[in-house]
Amino acid sequence: MMHVDVGARIEAVYAEVLRRNPGEAEFHQAVREVLHSLAAVLRKRPEYAEAKLVERLVEPERQILFRVPWSDDSGEVHVNRGFRVEFSSALGPYKGGLRFAPELALDTVKFLAFEQIFKNALTGLGIGGGKGGADFDPKGRSDAEVMRFCQSFMTELHRHLGEHTDVPAGDIGVGTREIGYLFGQYKRLANRFEAGVLTGKGTGWGGSQARTEATGYGTVHFVREMLATRGEDLTGRRVVLSGSGNVSLFALEKAQSFGAQVIACSDSSGYLVDERGLDLDLLKEIKLNRRARLDSYAEARPRAGFHTRGSVYDVPCDIALPCATQNELKEPHAVRLAKNGVKAVAEGANMPCTPEAVRVLREAGVLYGPGKAANAGGVATSALEMRQNAGRDSWTFEETEKRLAAVMRDIHADCVAAAEEFGTPEDYVLGANAAGFLRVADAMRDQGVV
Repeated sequence: MMHVDVGARIEAVYAEVLRRNPGEAEFHQAVREVLHSLAAVLRKRPEYAEAKLVERLVEPERQILFRVPWSDDSGEVHVNRGFRVEFSSALGPYKGGLRFAPELALDTVKFLAFEQIFKNALTGLGIGGGKGGADFDPKGRSDAEVMRFCQSFMTELHRHLGEHTDVPAGDIGVGTREIGYLFGQYKRLANRFEAGVLTGKGTGWGGSQARTEATGYGTVHFVREMLATRGEDLTGRRVVLSGSGNVSLFALEKAQSFGAQVIACSDSSGYLVDERGLDLDLLKEIKLNRRARLDSYAEARPRAGFHTRGSVYDVPCDIALPCATQNELKEPHAVRLAKNGVKAVAEGANMPCTPEAVRVLREAGVLYGPGKAANAGGVATSALEMRQNAGRDSWTFEETEKRLAAVMRDIHADCVAAAEEFGTPEDYVLGANAAGFLRVADAMRDQGVV
């Protein structure tokens, strides 16, 4: 067995990633974090380095870019760009959401797809990693315009999909409405009702109960497991969340059910603080039904304060759940959270903490749950939806949530075990990356150089 200089190998892999993917800072960041963790794995198991599994894993199996032409209600033609990065199928069909956002670019899609490899591996549910979407903004568009866009998007993408090939779901900007339009066009083109080709469907035609709640619920389940390692729980804990979409709202709901006091959340216009605890029903009415800004809450509840300056992370808390977008929680925010005595931070969004913020939190002894572990509940429930579709079955909300809670407990246990195996107890970053990598790497070795 030849000697492998792991440090040099890791640096060489990263240098090649930079050379092949110029200007893709978010993808570079995601790869760098994983490679840093994998050094400990490769030192202990050099056979993975010799097989060049890391070099193979950082290169997507397929990247698809395509034109999406469509016409608005006035007849004006628009042209958007569509993406799908099918990163790894070692464990199963590519699985990951579709995001519709005007600023979406290949860099973001690629970083999300790379993260998805490890997140999906951690679920243990036999799904590979992928991600996709378009630089289309559904906000302010009529249902007919969204339908025409989705139909054009799927007309090109459908040839790359299949329940055994690639199974997209929703993400930012893609909810049940968009999934419905996408599925309808797929069904029309494929001439078959292949329910398992998209997840996040309506519950009346193959969707899973608890899918909307799953990411937020799962994040709180993961926090609960982290706190339990120190003999603590959520009862009476002050919690702040970023964002006020589905992930945040249902993380709020689950945290409250465990006795936490959720006091703050945010949206793009500012952040809201209600020291007596946020009124979940009012928030759902404002954000899900009226699609209004958070200042509407303060108008209805004068006891609450709405702030347009500063950050939700300025609010003293025991638990912080960043649930909005990538790189939102920066070093100054982490310093403030640590100074105010935060006990745990768990990522409900994908990579919302910058590397500098993570360093501050870990040096302060804060329990930190990275997104690929803490927010895996969404994709886990998507995989459970696939399982129901395969058996033409439908589970109750309670049964689905029970299975979700079990998956999150198993993910936490796997992260803890891997962190201990590689010499850094309580390091959930290394634990998540190592546990996910080992599952994918073993499958890659078994399947040969493909």
